[in-house]
Amino acid sequence: MARKDYPSEQIVVSFDLERCIHSEECVRGLPDVFDPSGRPWIRPDRARSDRVADVVIRCPTGALQFERRDGGAAEPIPQENVIAVGVNRPLYVRGDIQIKGPLGEPLLEDTRVALCRCGESRNKPFCDNNHKQVSFRDKSALGDDRLTKEPIGDEGGLR
Repeated sequence: MARKDYPSEQIVVSFDLERCIHSEECVRGLPDVFDPSGRPWIRPDRARSDRVADVVIRCPTGALQFERRDGGAAEPIPQENVIAVGVNRPLYVRGDIQIKGPLGEPLLEDTRVALCRCGESRNKPFCDNNHKQVSFRDKSALGDDRLTKEPIGDEGGLR
């Protein structure tokens, strides 16, 4: 599915259903703008564009994006990349993110993504909430046995 645009005079909000895992940050942040029971469900003209942009940036998956028409600031690229490991949840990644395919081809460049941890997503590498159907359980703790300082492969990564 392609992104769907929801325009106003000041800002265009776009939505990608395949990346949404219904964390509801948007609904909690601006329920008058993001109303799943409304049609259309996104109405960016119901709030100041700065506020809409702030709430869109809270979307942990990147399913929501925005483009300013009023000269306002674009989404900033974070200075450092951060991966948050939550209990029974996907990996939430923020930063200057580039995801490449198996042949090194670029699949996505973004500032926010939710990556599958359970291995059951039908939209890999992205989370599709399938962890809930398969009862994925993980405490999110990294123990000493999970990381070593031995380099692997040509990339010099950790295993």
